Amino acid sequence: MDFKSKRFGYFSAVLSALFFGSVTTLAKPTLDAINPLVLTCMIYLISAIALTPATLHKKASFRRKDLLLILGVSLAGAVIAPLLFFHGLHMTSASNTAVLSNTEIVFTVIIAILFFKEKINRIGYVGLSMVTIGAMVVTSTKISDSYFSLDVGSILVIGASLFWAIDNNVSKIITKRVDILKIAQLKSAIGGAILLGAVFATNIPVLLPENEIPFVLLLGTVGFALSLFLFLKSLHIIGVVKTIVIFATSSVFGLIFAVLFLHEQVSIFQIIAICVMILGIYLINRKGQIDTGIAPP
Repeated sequence: MDFKSKRFGYFSAVLSALFFGSVTTLAKPTLDAINPLVLTCMIYLISAIALTPATLHKKASFRRKDLLLILGVSLAGAVIAPLLFFHGLHMTSASNTAVLSNTEIVFTVIIAILFFKEKINRIGYVGLSMVTIGAMVVTSTKISDSYFSLDVGSILVIGASLFWAIDNNVSKIITKRVDILKIAQLKSAIGGAILLGAVFATNIPVLLPENEIPFVLLLGTVGFALSLFLFLKSLHIIGVVKTIVIFATSSVFGLIFAVLFLHEQVSIFQIIAICVMILGIYLINRKGQIDTGIAPP
């Protein structure tokens, strides 16, 4: 197969979305048996190991500024964000978490506009509004005919998206000098090491039931490492806009997996919200809009 063919680019994007969409369904039951901090630590260490072979041939020279930025994105994107994400997933449904993962693009664009002087036109703002409205629908849980209450787990997932958005914007600076796959490998290794230190510092028992080992391995290798590799491959072949719009369907896969394997009930509001959000993502990323540069966590 010609690895530079457009067909392979689209195939990679779909597979990347499918694999990342499986994360919430794989992790949801696992969180009942493993502490979120321990699970996050294991996933990122496994991801670092899985990405290492693909980065061995990549030579990189680092300035002190580069190292400080990589440490920063590691803290934001491989420590704080995944901890919020898995704690949030533990408190809310896998379907909600899958849909709300799309809010990462909103925060990425807002940060790029506020701090990096990026510009976006009116259609882009319409797209941002659509993704935001979709997130508000999912985050609000109707408990009576008169008012709505906030789903705390969903709020934590949105918080995770904020820190991954910080990671995205800072990573764009580093990628001007360092290969993005190398950055992902270093970020996973540094984040995993910090999380491992936190596990020991808090004396959390590292309990890993044998029946959960396959799911943890799948999360680290397929859900994170392989998904990222395929995402980057697609980005290189078919470009940013098409890749990100296709990758946004990871939330659709997440909903499907949650229904099929966790037997969760998906509401009409979630379905409407996800359609509105994906359309909004298309409008944000269409030609002439901002280059969001979104990558999987």
